Amino acid sequence: MPIMYNTGEWFKVRPDYYRKVELATPDWPLDLDLDYMWVEVAPYGGPLAATRDPTKLVPVKGTARPMIRIFDTTGRETGHILWNHGKLIAMGWSDTEELICIQENATVFVYDMFGREKESYSIGDEASVTKIVEAKVFQSSAGTGVAVMTTSGRIFLKQNSSKAERKLPDIPNSSINCACWEIVTEGRNSYCLLGRDREVIKLFPGETVGTITANLFEKPHERIIKISVSYNHQHLALYTNTGLLWLGSVDMRQKYCEFDTGRKDMPLQMEWIMNADNSEADAVVISYPSYLLIVNRNADRSDFPYDPVMFLVAEMDGVRIITQSSHEMIQRLPKCVENIFAVNSQEPASYLFEAQKKFEEKSYKSDEYLSMCRDKIDLAVAECIEAASYEFCPETQKSLLRTAYFGKGFIRDHNPDEYMRIMRILRVLNTLRHEKIAMPLTFKQFSHLNTEVILSRLVFRKHYAIAIQVAKHLNLPESWILEHWAYHKVINDPNDIEVARKITEKFKNPSVEGISFCNIAAKAHQAGRDDLAIKLLELEPRASLHVPLLLKMRKFDRAVGSATQSGDTELITQVLLEMKMHMMLSNLHMTIRDHPLALNMYKKIMRESNRAGLYGIYNTEDDQKGIAEYHFENAIETEGLESNLSIIGNAYAQGRCTLEADLCADTSRLLKLQKTLSTKYNASLNGLSIHDTIQELLQIGELKEAERIRSDFKVPERRFWWLRVLVLSGQHKWDELEKLAKSKRSPIGYDPFVEVCLKQENVNEARKYITKCRDNRRGVWYLRAKLFNEAIDSAFEQRDVHSLYELQKNPAIVNSGTLLTKVCNCIATLEGK
Repeated sequence: MPIMYNTGEWFKVRPDYYRKVELATPDWPLDLDLDYMWVEVAPYGGPLAATRDPTKLVPVKGTARPMIRIFDTTGRETGHILWNHGKLIAMGWSDTEELICIQENATVFVYDMFGREKESYSIGDEASVTKIVEAKVFQSSAGTGVAVMTTSGRIFLKQNSSKAERKLPDIPNSSINCACWEIVTEGRNSYCLLGRDREVIKLFPGETVGTITANLFEKPHERIIKISVSYNHQHLALYTNTGLLWLGSVDMRQKYCEFDTGRKDMPLQMEWIMNADNSEADAVVISYPSYLLIVNRNADRSDFPYDPVMFLVAEMDGVRIITQSSHEMIQRLPKCVENIFAVNSQEPASYLFEAQKKFEEKSYKSDEYLSMCRDKIDLAVAECIEAASYEFCPETQKSLLRTAYFGKGFIRDHNPDEYMRIMRILRVLNTLRHEKIAMPLTFKQFSHLNTEVILSRLVFRKHYAIAIQVAKHLNLPESWILEHWAYHKVINDPNDIEVARKITEKFKNPSVEGISFCNIAAKAHQAGRDDLAIKLLELEPRASLHVPLLLKMRKFDRAVGSATQSGDTELITQVLLEMKMHMMLSNLHMTIRDHPLALNMYKKIMRESNRAGLYGIYNTEDDQKGIAEYHFENAIETEGLESNLSIIGNAYAQGRCTLEADLCADTSRLLKLQKTLSTKYNASLNGLSIHDTIQELLQIGELKEAERIRSDFKVPERRFWWLRVLVLSGQHKWDELEKLAKSKRSPIGYDPFVEVCLKQENVNEARKYITKCRDNRRGVWYLRAKLFNEAIDSAFEQRDVHSLYELQKNPAIVNSGTLLTKVCNCIATLEGK
């Protein structure tokens, strides 16, 4: 709409201005005549559903089966539903653009905007049995709800599909029919208002019977025939059969006005025009055949001739009107727009707008207009930016933004953030309003829905390219949009190679982050395209993400390979347990044998949970060493080692484990010998080590048997001598110990002899062996034996001044004058030399 005609669609309902805005020119199919249709429209520029009106005589064309057709706001058909259920009672749209259809038996069917059924649920057994005559779809804090009225006059309410239905209180004097009813939502509660004769009945959950409010009207009338609740559920409009209109608060405690329309015919619809900035400016739009009436809270009116058939759609900031040839919106004129474009406006924004126009014309009057608003130029700039956000015409938007840009040049340290924000949003809004997108949102609706909802609606409509551009423009992540695009490709493109190539090309962009190929592969698997799923999984670098899906697809060989490459032991264990649950053991063994890490992990699992399974693996792999270890562990646990040693030894021998095989043979021979010796000497030798067996034989004096075992089992001589020294000292056989020391040169030296003697506190015996110790050890042993004279002499003989100084500090020597003198003399002698 050009600037010069900007006020052409304004009208006044005192004291406020309203305007009609053209949203689109619908191009309905030739076979669609709205005069015979029952139409339900989704808010926020959403789609509409149309089906034949059962109350009108409709010329039947084609099939007689009922059909619900779904259109966007430009009249383009997006889907249809062949209604093959029971009698259709009501339709409505959810806050997520889902079409809700209620049939006579209280069953609710939910469809998306393309006509695909998503779910169904029931309002309850009682409503199903008694049947329903009317139903309402409403919005609440819990989501989209459904309320039904049964043939018995009872009302049931279900706030969303997952919550249980609630029966509202009985209607007083329920034998009298109610002419109209609506659902009101307050916080988390929803209740019903019914119009009956001259009274309004409130049915609140939890109460036993409804409360009646009468005598709302001052003028005489017969009955209330229409009720309308405002979009924000704060205001109420009542309409009588005599044409009286009552406006007030929804609790009916405050009456705004009572207005006589002067009409006796039944209105088609009645909706509230909401104004978020000033509730006093709220008004009601009433449609009649070929006539539209607007009444505000001050009982002022405005009316228009209109198309014979029209449908009103309540929005948060106005009312949309859809006819056979037009799609318009009535809303209260924003104050900032009025300040700029009103005739003879004296506001700073109006002067700034004129100044900018004259500046473009290179007229000196630009400075005159500018001087009129210079004191409030910051306010004028702000109003121009705000006004641009409310405009639908791109040319008007540009002109207002140019004015704001012109004005902010005269403001010191102006912050351009709001200017840039509005400009970005307007670009998005203009794109959404384009006929190819068909989402004619206002600025307030856009702000209320938030950008995430807008993007999700674009994605659901398959406008992926637009959604990505919008996300980039608003600095939002685009990865999830690409993910949905990939889902669409997976489901609709039959060429696996081409789909994988396109997805790879899109996702290899460095700006695309956070996308998991596994989610797309999962969709491919759900669609029965496992080959494509595997191609996509090959692109996912994180094994922890793609391995679970491979397991779900039963691709165990790929799963175990990916898990082992990752080195994640928990992931490998998960794969092995899943394979164990779903595969035959022989196939499992063949699958994991090429993956050593997985094989070892599986052996560990089997060792802890299923020994028999472990033996099966060893047999399959011909792992003789493993078989031997299996038998060995079993023998230890069952205390049957002796009887199984030959089997264990043979297995080790077949596995070329010579050392282990020899140990098994030696152990078997030792066990047999221990059994014989235990019987012969009445001693407990069974199960002892070679070391302990020799020690026990020495303890009972069987030296020859001990020496024979030492020889047979190649026990080192040093160990044997140690054992003899320990046993003889422990038994205090000092003569025998001396004989041993003199029998030949000791292979272990004589320090052990001294040590065991001192341990048994036999200093005299220790003295015999100290002299045989190495020179550098004698002083140490003399000191430990507390033979201080000998210690001093040994240190002096070895000319060890350091040791003499250490002895000089010894407390025992310090306390003995003789010894201390001797040490000092020795030190003096050695240092004097």
